[in-house]
Amino acid sequence: MELRIFTEPQQGASYDDLLRVALAAERLGYGAFFRSDHYLVMGDHDGLPGPTDAWITLAGLARDTTTIRLGTLVTAGTFRLPGPLAISVAQVDAMSGGRVELGLGAGWYEAEHHAFGVPFPDTRDRFDRFAEQLEIVTSLWSLPVGERYTFEGSHHRVVDNPGLPKPVQAGGIPLVVGGGGKR
Repeated sequence: MELRIFTEPQQGASYDDLLRVALAAERLGYGAFFRSDHYLVMGDHDGLPGPTDAWITLAGLARDTTTIRLGTLVTAGTFRLPGPLAISVAQVDAMSGGRVELGLGAGWYEAEHHAFGVPFPDTRDRFDRFAEQLEIVTSLWSLPVGERYTFEGSHHRVVDNPGLPKPVQAGGIPLVVGGGGKR
């Protein structure tokens, strides 16, 4: 059995707080450090010192840790466009020496979207976008070097993308998918 740490830094944690937890988890033999990808505090908390960005935080942790795996539970598909997300995650994978996992979901926290000016489509639309994003990100990572990728979906369009950079991990970056709603 492998134990993993999950944090909710939007509830009130700085990068230094997260680094202390990640280093302690690594030292104690935990398998991974995961964090939520949220910007808005939930419940009756002040959220101080304020939110941290998941992928910027994980990039820092990639350089400040050596063995623990790193990832999100889960990055909302509404927060990040698929092409730039593929680049960010592949880059953090390289910075960590191949220790990244991508958790990806459709997005659910409506108040957070409104608070940060992020569109919040209806459930079906969010899940359709999520499916397209998953298709694009994984296709960009698996595209052979020298080829180009084009995708025409209902929500995302990618034209002549070189699919670079590539993840460091052999076999690609492990994916964790999450979401809720009617089945």
